[in-house]
Amino acid sequence: MNLIDKLIIQADQALRTLVPGSVTASTPSPADQSAKATLEAAEQRHAAGLMRINHTGEVCAQALYQGQALTARLHEVRDSMEQAAQEESDHLAWCESRLRELDSRPSLLNPLFYGLSCGIGAVAGLCGDKWSLGFVAETEQQVCKHLEDHLQQLPVADEPSRRVLEQMLADEGRHAINARAAGAADLPEPVKQGMALMARVMKATTYKV
Repeated sequence: MNLIDKLIIQADQALRTLVPGSVTASTPSPADQSAKATLEAAEQRHAAGLMRINHTGEVCAQALYQGQALTARLHEVRDSMEQAAQEESDHLAWCESRLRELDSRPSLLNPLFYGLSCGIGAVAGLCGDKWSLGFVAETEQQVCKHLEDHLQQLPVADEPSRRVLEQMLADEGRHAINARAAGAADLPEPVKQGMALMARVMKATTYKV
């Protein structure tokens, strides 16, 4: 494919990621395996805020992988990025479905975070595949930490959301392991701190917006 073809595919992927209801999961949501949760109003709002953060996190993951796939040099790395993006699509669909069940919606800031993440992913890919993989490994490691935190914060009765986050945690951990096994470089500490700062901004803003 030439550059125009790749850009068209990227635009299509962006629309699928950002337009609610456009992504269909290839596997059933783990929430389907649990009984419907009965939550107090405050608990429901808190659970929705946490799931909105996680949904935006998956939007960022889609953009990151797509940006990296656009500029990755080795075919096997590019294919790996595209496969990871497909797996993240399930997470995106699960989070969106759970938000609907909680009578809530995705963050209005998703287009902004998608653009930022896609740009970062493209730059990481240009720096070289080992750095691109290193970015994936560090991103997934940070995602696992905030998923563990959210599992502690979820209302006890919200078993459907808990099932979703537990499966996401397992998948994200596997992505990090695969990236390291493929030759991921360890990122400089200032880069890790910058990534953590961006994640904190995302979580603080998308909890309600």
